[in-house]
Amino acid sequence: MICGRLSYAEVHPVTDFAEIGRLIAAADGIVSLDARAVQASVAVTDQAGRDDLARPTPCGDWTLEELLAHMTRQHDGFAAAAAGNGADPAAWRPGPPAADPVAEYVAAAGRVQAAFAADGVLDRGFTLPEIDPVATFPAALAISFHFIDYVVHGWDVARTLGLDYQLEPDLLVVALAVARAVPDDDRTRRRPGAAFAPPVGAPPAASTIGQVVALLGRAPGWSAS
Repeated sequence: MICGRLSYAEVHPVTDFAEIGRLIAAADGIVSLDARAVQASVAVTDQAGRDDLARPTPCGDWTLEELLAHMTRQHDGFAAAAAGNGADPAAWRPGPPAADPVAEYVAAAGRVQAAFAADGVLDRGFTLPEIDPVATFPAALAISFHFIDYVVHGWDVARTLGLDYQLEPDLLVVALAVARAVPDDDRTRRRPGAAFAPPVGAPPAASTIGQVVALLGRAPGWSAS
């Protein structure tokens, strides 16, 4: 999965968080952006059939079924965090294999969107033990983590199925800015279970989504064949 690694300093030496905030505000806020990313992931996941579940994915050794189980679990963990229950290990624990992993993913996507849209959610702190067992994250920052994860996971599913992945330009502009802000360090990129691998080189003519996934350790030209 990793080739042509670049250091984070080479990719993006200075992160302008004020600019990221301006871009998010211009796109109607992080809750709206996240919902759009999740909805796009649902649209592509809904095209998977039972025969597709054993397909390899861009996520290491995971099959599509395993990737969908991870995506479902993360939705439910973040939904619990939005409700103030993120410290409960059970919120993040995998459940038994789903009889219909696609339907279960779609249901979990609905649950997390409802949780993020709840009144007052942006005034809360999120506990995200898979990122830090002690820290509490401001809601907008925590939701930005979820947002970039599902931009990339939607792409993962699309590539697994051999489909194009279309996202709105304003969403992609924010995703690229957020991807550039993800640290390239051992804690974020190289520990067991890390969400992202170190950045890889993207072709000069890479699309915006190609640049995003390359910054987060995926080969833009990945194919299951």
